[in-house]
Amino acid sequence: MQFVDVIACKRDGGALSREAVDLFVDGVVRGQIPDYQASALLMAIVLRGMTDDETAWLTDAMVRSGDRVDLSDLPGIKVGKHSTGGVGDKVSIVLAPVAAACGVTVPKMSGRGLGHTGGTLDKLESIPGFRVGLTIEEFKATLRAVGTSIIGQTATLVPADKILYALRDVTATVESIPLISASIMSKKIAEGSSALVLDVKCGDGAFMKERARAQALAESMVAIGTRAGVRTEAFLTDMDAPLGRTVGNALEIAECVDTLKGQGPDDLTSVVSRLAARMTLLAGLETTANAALSRASAALASGRALEVFTRMIERQGGDPRVVDDYGLMPVAPDHETFTAWSDGVVTRVLAGSIGRATHQLGAGRTTVGEPVDHAVGLRMQVVRGERVKKGQPLLELYHRGGRGLDAARALCREAIHIDEAGQASPAGDRILGEVR
Repeated sequence: MQFVDVIACKRDGGALSREAVDLFVDGVVRGQIPDYQASALLMAIVLRGMTDDETAWLTDAMVRSGDRVDLSDLPGIKVGKHSTGGVGDKVSIVLAPVAAACGVTVPKMSGRGLGHTGGTLDKLESIPGFRVGLTIEEFKATLRAVGTSIIGQTATLVPADKILYALRDVTATVESIPLISASIMSKKIAEGSSALVLDVKCGDGAFMKERARAQALAESMVAIGTRAGVRTEAFLTDMDAPLGRTVGNALEIAECVDTLKGQGPDDLTSVVSRLAARMTLLAGLETTANAALSRASAALASGRALEVFTRMIERQGGDPRVVDDYGLMPVAPDHETFTAWSDGVVTRVLAGSIGRATHQLGAGRTTVGEPVDHAVGLRMQVVRGERVKKGQPLLELYHRGGRGLDAARALCREAIHIDEAGQASPAGDRILGEVR
C-alpha cells in the first residue's frame, strides 16, 4: 500500500482500513512518512472526519507506538481522571487525594499549561522540591504507598502523539474531534487505569466553546475507552467563568489545600465531590450515588484527603510543610486591587480573558518549555451573580514589578460584565451533564 493512496482515500471522503491507519502511525514514528505527507492526511481528516472504527484504530495504533504502564500488580480497580483543561482548573490536585482517601487507587499523568490554560504540573511545582518526573517504578511505589500519584507523561508513552501533535499545532489541524479524542485517549489508556472519569470543559475558557462540541468530544472519548476495555464516563462542566477563586500556580495550590481542609470555594468542592463519588462507584467501593457522595464528603471532612495529599507531597520530594505555611511557596512581591467601575450585578466573568490576564503577568507560557512565574496570578473577590458597589474590590492582581500589568488590567476589564439593572442570583451548577 502506497501512503499517497491513503491520503487520496481520505481526501475523497473514504474510510481508512485498519491497515492504513497502522501504516500511518508506524510510518510517522519510524520517520518513514515525511512531514508533508503526514500533514496532508491530517488536513484530510480535519475536513472529512473519521468513523468510530477509524478513530478507535487510530487510538489503538498510537497506544501501541510506545510503552503501556502495567498496574496489574496493584490491588483493586485503578481509576484515572482527565480534564480537557481550563482556567483555574485545579480539580485533579484536589480530586486525586479525595478519591484515594475513599479507597480508590488513582494514577494520574498530567500536562503543563500552554496559552491561557494552566497546567497541573506547573501548579504542583510551586511546592518546593516536588518532583513530577518520576520513573514508572517510583510512580507505582507511590501509588502503592499513598493511593495516588500525579506525574508528567513519560517519554516512552505514546510517542506517536508527540509527533502528530507537533504537526497539528503548526498546520491548523488541531480542531478535529477524532484527532483530539485519539490524542487524549491514547495517553489515558497507556497509563494503565482500569476505569476513567473525564472532565470535559465547555465555555469561554475551554478549548470547546460550544456545549454541542463538548458533548460530541465526550461521547467520542467514552466510546473509545469502552471499546478498549476501559470503563469510561464523562462529565460536562462549565468553564465560562474560572473555577474557584484563584488563577495562578502557587495561588491555586493554596486554594487546593484550603479545599482539602474543608474551606474551599463551593464550586470547586462540589465538582470534586461529584467526580470523586463517580470514581468510587467505578472502583466498586459503593453501589449507590448517595453512598458514594457521602464517602467523598467524609474523606474531606475527616481530614483523610488532606493527609493523603501531604503524604504524596513528601513521597514525591516536596516540602509537606506547605499545607500549613503557604509562604513556603513562591510569593509575588507586588499586588494591586482591581475595583468595580459601577454599581450592579456581575453577570459574567469570562474565563478566557482572565486566563490571558494571568498569562500576561507571567503565570503561563506561549511556547513549550518556556518558564513560568509560579508566584503571580489573581484572586477573585466576587463571582457571577453577586451585586457590587462602585469601588468595591473585584480582583487582586499579584504581579512582579508591574510586568504585564497594563495588559492584565485591560483583560480583566474585558472579562467582567456588570449590569446596573441586573438581579443578584446564586451561581449555577458547574456540572452541565454526563455521558456514560
